Amino acid sequence: MNILIFMDELIKYFPDLSENQISQFRMMASLFRELNDKINVVSRKDIDNLEINHILHSLAIAKFINFTPCTKIIDLGTGGGLPGLPLAVIFPDVNFHLIDRVGKKINVAKEIAEKIGLKNVSFQHGDMGECHDKVDFVVSRAVTDQQSLIKICKKNISKDQKNPIPNGLITLKGGDVTNELGKFAASSEIVPVSNYFSEPFFETKKIVFTPIL
Repeated sequence: MNILIFMDELIKYFPDLSENQISQFRMMASLFRELNDKINVVSRKDIDNLEINHILHSLAIAKFINFTPCTKIIDLGTGGGLPGLPLAVIFPDVNFHLIDRVGKKINVAKEIAEKIGLKNVSFQHGDMGECHDKVDFVVSRAVTDQQSLIKICKKNISKDQKNPIPNGLITLKGGDVTNELGKFAASSEIVPVSNYFSEPFFETKKIVFTPIL
C-alpha cells in the first residue's frame, strides 16, 4: 500500500495522533520494508500489505482497550515487533516488554524502536519461562492457541488492577476460535476486528480477551 494512503487511513481511525506519532508510524512502515529485505519478519508474499495486514491489525487492540498510563504489557512472540511496536507508539505512557525466541527478529524490533525514538519498550531474546516480570496484560499475535498461551503467561499476570477490564491475555486471531478456548470459552470475550476497521482483510479477524484472575 502507498504510505500516504495508509497514513490517511491511520489518521481516519486514530484522529488524535500527534505529529510525532504520525512521523513514527511513517518511519516504522518504511523501516519494516527496508529490514524485511534482509531478515524475513513479515512474509515476503505479504509485504505489500504490511501497513493494513500487520501494522493496522496490531492497532485493533488499541480500539478494544485504552490502556491506563503506567500499565505494563508483555508482547509474547513479537517477531519483528508486532503488535508491540505499533501499540507502543499509540500508548507512550505504557510500558511494553517484547519477547521472541529468534534473535534476528528481536534485533529488527530493537532497531526500529531505536530509529523511531520509542522510549517505552524493552526487549528479551528468549521465552516466557525466562521472564519473571509481573504485568497487567500479555498481548500476542499469531503465536499459538489461547489455552496454551494462558498456561505460559499466567504466572506473569499481576493481581493489581488499574485498567477498565481485568488483567489478562489479549490476542489477535483469525477464523473460528471456539475450539481453542476450551474451558476458557465462558470467561473469554471475542470481538470482531471489523467492528473497528472496514478493510476486507479484517472480516475474519478477531480480538480474543481472556481475564486471568
